[in-house]
Amino acid sequence: MSKISATIITFNEEKHIARCIESLRDIADEIIVVDSFSTDRTVEICETLGCKVTRRKMIGYGAQRQYATSLTCHNYVLSIDADEELSPALRATLIKLKHENFNHRGYSFARLNFYCGTPVKHCGWYPDIQVRLFDKRYANWNLHDVDERVIFRDNVSPVKLDGDILHYRCSTEEEFRQTEQAHAALLAKSIIDSGKTPGPLTPYIQGVKSFIRCYVSQGGALDGIVGTAISKQRYRSTLLAWSAARKKNNK
Repeated sequence: MSKISATIITFNEEKHIARCIESLRDIADEIIVVDSFSTDRTVEICETLGCKVTRRKMIGYGAQRQYATSLTCHNYVLSIDADEELSPALRATLIKLKHENFNHRGYSFARLNFYCGTPVKHCGWYPDIQVRLFDKRYANWNLHDVDERVIFRDNVSPVKLDGDILHYRCSTEEEFRQTEQAHAALLAKSIIDSGKTPGPLTPYIQGVKSFIRCYVSQGGALDGIVGTAISKQRYRSTLLAWSAARKKNNK
């Protein structure tokens, strides 16, 4: 039977981490946790549940994921976030795949995102295909702070598996706002690094474009109140990112 190393990067995830780890039972033959010096019980919970924990300063999501991958013992690596869990259907698929042995270098799953407990099927949040299981001999994470992803060294088309990753993005509106603000800071850095020079109206234009894309093009209107809230926050975070980039460039 094939073996899988699971990796998780963490920072103050005591609310979610046990659920995440429990969903890996009978699938992961080892669980590697790279923690960014949490101040809550995250590390204690991980160690109690049998994970191998290493502490390392966060220098970027892609870099942190790649570092976690470098610590694994097995060739196939399953990357999962602390606020995610494998659905029962995906667990069954992975258990079957382990028994049949792997015949591809990479696999992808759909990710079902939750907003304050509500599953979101539009807003660009579903199916939200993620490449999360791969042979580390032929792939690695890019080192981007925003939109990090698995890059294959050859022309590999990942095989999509049945079942979803369940992603609990936020439990309150305030938590979502804070997460989006953190993402906006990373986006602002990416804009600056790209050499773009935003004009005075650019932040507002980009914000409106983000709202329309989320609410109209990606069907956020079909998600009702939740879709409206997500689209409005998308406008605010995009406006914030481009405004921060413009302010930094002006300095």
